[in-house]
Amino acid sequence: MTEAVIQGAGLHRHYDVSAGVMRKPRVLRAVAGLDFELAAGKTLAVVGESGCGKSTLARMVAMIEPPTEGELTLDGKPMLPSDWASLRQSVQIVFQDPYGSLNPRQRVGVILQEPLTINRPDLTRAEREQRARDMLEMVGLRPEHFDRYPHMFSGGQRQRIAIARALMLNPKVLVLDEPVSALDLSIQSAILNLLTELQDRLHLAYLFISHDLSVVRHVADDVIVMYLGRAVEVGPKAQIFAAPQHPYTRALLSATPNADPKGRKERIKLSGELPSPLDISSGCPFAPRCWKAKEKCRQELPTLSGDQHRAACFYPEG
Repeated sequence: MTEAVIQGAGLHRHYDVSAGVMRKPRVLRAVAGLDFELAAGKTLAVVGESGCGKSTLARMVAMIEPPTEGELTLDGKPMLPSDWASLRQSVQIVFQDPYGSLNPRQRVGVILQEPLTINRPDLTRAEREQRARDMLEMVGLRPEHFDRYPHMFSGGQRQRIAIARALMLNPKVLVLDEPVSALDLSIQSAILNLLTELQDRLHLAYLFISHDLSVVRHVADDVIVMYLGRAVEVGPKAQIFAAPQHPYTRALLSATPNADPKGRKERIKLSGELPSPLDISSGCPFAPRCWKAKEKCRQELPTLSGDQHRAACFYPEG
């Protein structure tokens, strides 16, 4: 078994939300007890509806926010807030919006050299510039793009620049927070192919955050399905797509478009709205929307059970 580069154990992230004047703040549990591990050269996809906690997980792994509880480890060593300045050279993030993630006042060459300027003072100006030019070529852009501003590029080109910036420090782990959701379908394919090529070439570990299961099917090795801050199903991509065990996963897959005109599948429409993360029931969080829920589901919280393919459900799919 391949050794994990980064691991998370019992991760929680809570936020205090104001309940009004003279009232005690309420606690929003964005992530509640999540475990994962990610090996070099592999892609772990985290999927779920908006508000499930997947982007919060991305910010914790990218060391933008510390976990409220639990532990993150990199190469077996704890990722402590006091060490984050140095650890950020090993973990980088690519954000969803290629228009908002680049400084419009800086030329591309300056944007790419900035991580080296901050973290690698031992490099000369000429060495930083050469590394930036080499990285620009690696992500499929031309030499003349080096002196242009971000507004001169398309969305796909800007995302290539964002990926190049994330790779300037030779990280081991890349957190990809919805990296193609803001792009046209044809451009999505090009960016996903680029990420695959870079992973094979640099042996990168990807934490891929997405709500699009058709994209996940293309890029992932393993999948975590999240619902209201908890993992409800975990396993290899092939097993989850072929035989989903949790009703929520089955409902998500049923909503994925099918390119085969002869293919038929049952469309599952969930009733009701996603419950408020400030008011989650004591039992299974999915029980209010689940067509299989019984009294036990409303009273007890199921935990992940199984071997490689695990689901947190008392009455899993056959």
